[in-house]
Amino acid sequence: MPLKLIRNDITRVECDAIVNAANHTLLGGGGVDGAIHRAAGKKLLEECRTLNGCDTGEAKITKGYDLPCRYVIHTVGPIYTDGKHGEEQLLRNCYRNSLKLGLEHQCESMAFPLISAGAYGYPRTEALRIATDEITSFLSDHDMMVYLVIFDQKAFQISSHLYSDIQEYIDQNYAETHSDSISERRRRRNYAKEFISGSFFGRKKTEEKEWEENEAVFPPPLYSSESVESLEERLKVIDESFSEMLLRKIDESGMKDSECYKKANIDRKLFSKIRSNPSYKPSKPTVLAFAIALELPLPETEEMLMKAGFALSPSSKADIIVEYFIKNGNYDIFDINDALFAFDQPTLGV
Repeated sequence: MPLKLIRNDITRVECDAIVNAANHTLLGGGGVDGAIHRAAGKKLLEECRTLNGCDTGEAKITKGYDLPCRYVIHTVGPIYTDGKHGEEQLLRNCYRNSLKLGLEHQCESMAFPLISAGAYGYPRTEALRIATDEITSFLSDHDMMVYLVIFDQKAFQISSHLYSDIQEYIDQNYAETHSDSISERRRRRNYAKEFISGSFFGRKKTEEKEWEENEAVFPPPLYSSESVESLEERLKVIDESFSEMLLRKIDESGMKDSECYKKANIDRKLFSKIRSNPSYKPSKPTVLAFAIALELPLPETEEMLMKAGFALSPSSKADIIVEYFIKNGNYDIFDINDALFAFDQPTLGV
């Protein structure tokens, strides 16, 4: 199951276990720790008194009491000094040990805050990278729904360099209103011609140009067996549904189904529905998630979107951000989702 970034109060997240960024005593404090103790009620404090505290990087579990979860997993994050005193490994241990406890207690869903990124001073960009690394590594071997809960959008950060690059790309490409200029209509006509002719399907621009030049000089016989076979293959591709195209692309990539849907941050149950139903109608974020997992170039991404009845839009910031990552060859869906979240856009996958 996938990792999902959400903006919420962690005490209100309905899941099997929430993770508390606690202090060594486990007896409550400020920030997330204090909020969880207040929401859970006095019985949580009573149980925590029996646990004899917790070391940095370790985790202990209690009941959830008045919270909308079965368990609270308490972990103590490192206080950041300069990054040279083992802080990274200790922070990684917080996620690993918390996930291990959740697995041992048969949790199917867990919610984490961004551990140590508040009063403990861990740089937020690095804290986010570590959280994403550890959670996605765990999810590669286990089925669980994991939420990374951000209380305040302003407290969420990606690198300033990446943010400014994406903002510049948005400024250059974003259309605030749906335009229907002559150039836009021409672009759509050319796009449709390419799709119908088949030149759209998987060819690089240089290859398309060579193909067109060769066709002009040496046109194939009108009724040759080669042209008939090519037409039949082309019609098969045009008639494919989204589901059929996806499964074909997975086979062509050499990936296993499980590798693809995990790389796409898609739930296994959703993938099963897509596989079993050739007429399945996916959402746009689901289509884009699979295009990213398959590392499709932009034309093939647009082709897959078209199969599901969608298109990339210059009036969608989310689409422009995804386009930015594809053009820059970055197909890490969690990097893309971090950027989408930072710009207050819907994330990909489930």
